[in-house]
Amino acid sequence: MQLHYGIDIGGTKIELAACDDALQVRYRRRIDTPTQDYAGFLRAVAELVDAADRELQQAGHAVGIALPGVVDRSNGRQLSANVPALTGQRVGHDLQELLRRPLQLGNDLQCFALSEAHGGAAEGYPSMFGAILGTGAGGGYCLGGRLIAGYNGIAGEWGHWSVPAHLLARHGLPMLDCACGLRGCVERYVSGGGLAAIHRGLGGDAPHAEAIIALAEQGDAPALRALDIHLDLLGHSLASLIMAVDPHVIVLGGGLSKSQRLYRELPGAVAAHLFRGVRVPPILPPAFGDAGGARGAALLARQHAPAP
Repeated sequence: MQLHYGIDIGGTKIELAACDDALQVRYRRRIDTPTQDYAGFLRAVAELVDAADRELQQAGHAVGIALPGVVDRSNGRQLSANVPALTGQRVGHDLQELLRRPLQLGNDLQCFALSEAHGGAAEGYPSMFGAILGTGAGGGYCLGGRLIAGYNGIAGEWGHWSVPAHLLARHGLPMLDCACGLRGCVERYVSGGGLAAIHRGLGGDAPHAEAIIALAEQGDAPALRALDIHLDLLGHSLASLIMAVDPHVIVLGGGLSKSQRLYRELPGAVAAHLFRGVRVPPILPPAFGDAGGARGAALLARQHAPAP
């Protein structure tokens, strides 16, 4: 059986999925991400690949890797806000030297979108946007099933658009610095960590987004207020996205995509920031959950693998 490895690098976990030619997952394993230790990161990826080779009793499979952040195309160095150890490193070069097999690199958010456009929630739509709401916020845009990466390879980085000052003022929020070097980025407010920061600003102390959602379901006032603010900011950012690229469907990903409240209330929150006559496209949960990035990376490997 011909297999293709897809590796999704996230701010909290690294996942390897081995997929067959039909993109069915035959093997999966995930580990924590060494976010501050570059040598440890390289070892972790190599050990994941070696473990898959041993388990599947095969070796040399093509690998696609979904990396967080962007690559400076002039020197091959990575900028990653969510995995600081990668910033400034020639990650692609170093992994190629280490793994010594066919290797394709992609952006983790774009790989998620690509996966959902092929057999996923966006199958059959002329265009789609995959919007990740997890450790960070970003996404990818596919047209006719083809990933549109753009001139700099950053198409879909809506998480680094700026939140308008009037919206921050409306909710009494500060202008926050972002690890990308900009200020007031959408990611700082609508990601899982952003929701937790909003909750802390209201006097709450829940450690993460899932805890805030659970508190809100129990009627906790700061948690309910935090979710309302988060919904308004997210609605504005997705409305801006619709006016920019007008996708036929939006597929949510990341930890927050598991919240059913978003699918009930987000369309109205988006519509509130659109002018009359502009429709909100379907906003759907992902077909592959948080495995989409690894599956999309495996799709990259399959597309570029040498003929057997």
